Amino acid sequence: MFKRVLIANRGEIALRILRACHELDVEAVCVYSEADREAPYLRLADRAICIGPARAKDSYLNIPRLISAAEVADVDAIHPGYGFLAERADFAAICRDCKIEFIGPSPEAMAKLGDKVECKRTAKLAKVPIFPGSEGAIDDEDEAAKIAEEIGYPVIIKAAAGGGGRGMRVCRNEPALRTNLRAAGQEALAAFGNGAVFIEKFLEHARHVEVQVLGDKHGHAVHLWERDCSLQRRHQKVVEEAPGPGIERKKIGSVAEGAARLIKTAEYAGAATVEFLMDDKQNFYMLEVNTRVQVEHPVTEMITGVDIVKKSIQIAAGEEIGLRQKDIQVRGHSIECRINAEDPAKNFMPSAGKVETYEPAGGPGVRVDSHVVPGYRVPPNYDSMVGKLIVHADTREEALVRMARALREFRVGPIKTTMPLQLDLMLNSDFRKGGVDIHYLERLLKAQG
Repeated sequence: MFKRVLIANRGEIALRILRACHELDVEAVCVYSEADREAPYLRLADRAICIGPARAKDSYLNIPRLISAAEVADVDAIHPGYGFLAERADFAAICRDCKIEFIGPSPEAMAKLGDKVECKRTAKLAKVPIFPGSEGAIDDEDEAAKIAEEIGYPVIIKAAAGGGGRGMRVCRNEPALRTNLRAAGQEALAAFGNGAVFIEKFLEHARHVEVQVLGDKHGHAVHLWERDCSLQRRHQKVVEEAPGPGIERKKIGSVAEGAARLIKTAEYAGAATVEFLMDDKQNFYMLEVNTRVQVEHPVTEMITGVDIVKKSIQIAAGEEIGLRQKDIQVRGHSIECRINAEDPAKNFMPSAGKVETYEPAGGPGVRVDSHVVPGYRVPPNYDSMVGKLIVHADTREEALVRMARALREFRVGPIKTTMPLQLDLMLNSDFRKGGVDIHYLERLLKAQG
């Protein structure tokens, strides 16, 4: 096991990793920007090192400064968390060149699964269901039009690198496809430094279902079942739950086995998420692979009892997964709400500032992952998430009631948060029935004006 790990991230996930390190008797070194100098979790670190100004490109995205901090602190490994450099194969390669273990996949496995075109090729080899569409990147309008005609409209143009909706265009006819092909490529180039795009069949009323997987350096791979993340706004998840309501267990079992087979084929070591869209007949089509721990990993931890962050550290240190697939069972139901410092009543306007009131929910089956305390100042420089509220219960119905209770109990102020919207969703009859699609929340918000 490692002696000392540098956490190349901030906020809630930095604290989550710090706690996992300490439970493994590993020293945790935190880095911070000037904007995070007063972050309370830094007091829990064995050492804290400032790596630059508030702007992410001058601090959390500055690879030379991170490597310098790692060398000064004499660490064995770096954990990237999620966001920032977590899915940068070049960062993983630099860590390796500097004889520092990257807690995540190898640069080769990350590149193979992080690029959507190459990932589709690998998925095909692993017999994972994929969308019909172009075999690889495409920039010729006539060829794109021919493929779209074969698979049928609507189709979607996607960036080969990156995500979050950038470089993505839905096209319902040939003129729209020709117009958007070049525009999507230019947006992808600006956002990710890679202008390659490809096209796939577009599902009108799909659900977003993803499978959590773990692989190790000894050729073992297991899945930890699925999560439903269909409640989204602008391609950003708002509520996640596990398992997916109403999904046939035999069918998802087969898909999950394919997801584990995929990362084994890619010789992947660490935590990953294989994302799928599911149609109304419960046919699955792979979207992409996220080559890191996900924000929503706690719901999987709650239903399986597996500590995904600790497992990732142990795997990076060369240990075997130590889990047999037949022993990983689904226990009860879990729901997570991402608490963002945004005002839903004002079109999700960011709400940075000092937190004067902070009274987290508690009680049986309630977990709060957050770095916030009274007096903490939410900086305007980074992602607006200030924490996650997670509940677990024996049934989905009980979990919904428990989450509604916890949301009413949780007090944060004077900054605004997304909790009022999430409480409304817990009481929403369509969501309570289960099975809403990925466009449901945006339709609901539009209808409410």
